Amino acid sequence: MDGIHDLGGRQGFGRVRYAPKAPAFHAAWEKRVNAMYSLAVRQGVFNMDEYRHAIERMEPRHYLAASYYERTLTSLATLCVEKGLVTRQELERLAGGAFPLALASATGRANAADRQSFQPGDRVRVRTDHVLGHHRLPAYIRGKTGEVVGVSPVYPFPDAHAHGVPADDEPTYDVRFSSSDLWTGAADKAFIHVGVFQSYLQPHQPG
Repeated sequence: MDGIHDLGGRQGFGRVRYAPKAPAFHAAWEKRVNAMYSLAVRQGVFNMDEYRHAIERMEPRHYLAASYYERTLTSLATLCVEKGLVTRQELERLAGGAFPLALASATGRANAADRQSFQPGDRVRVRTDHVLGHHRLPAYIRGKTGEVVGVSPVYPFPDAHAHGVPADDEPTYDVRFSSSDLWTGAADKAFIHVGVFQSYLQPHQPG
């Protein structure tokens, strides 16, 4: 889905703040939330793509106002409610008030029927698909052309994995793009590498 979470490649947000010595956790509750979410994934309560999608489904104002671990908590709670492990009423009773959850999920999709394999050196074009469910295709590379420079092992296809849709695992391709192609006249000259799932790519047709 296209949402407030997909900020990669966008302008107008100012400098990226970075603190080299920042602690991983700032409060004890963050450690507990991280441990509970990790345990849930390890026990098969939900998978990582379901987890990511529940964060994507947060109401935009909630997403922007929430900290990293608040988003983790929202995803964890939402999925536990959706899978029948707890009710929203129980959460609100424990919290002593409203407990915001993510919005309802949309449907997923299986692999692209016409997907092809690529090799390093191949020129590829990123599809311009817009889907309602989960995906891992950054908006800023849609429709752009790049060169495959590497291939990663196969991994569950996120568009299906987040929704329980049967699908084949896919490789991701390390695709190298030119900054001038991604942001014409608005970026220093550089190469940008993006891991792109097989179903998101098609052969580049010159002309």
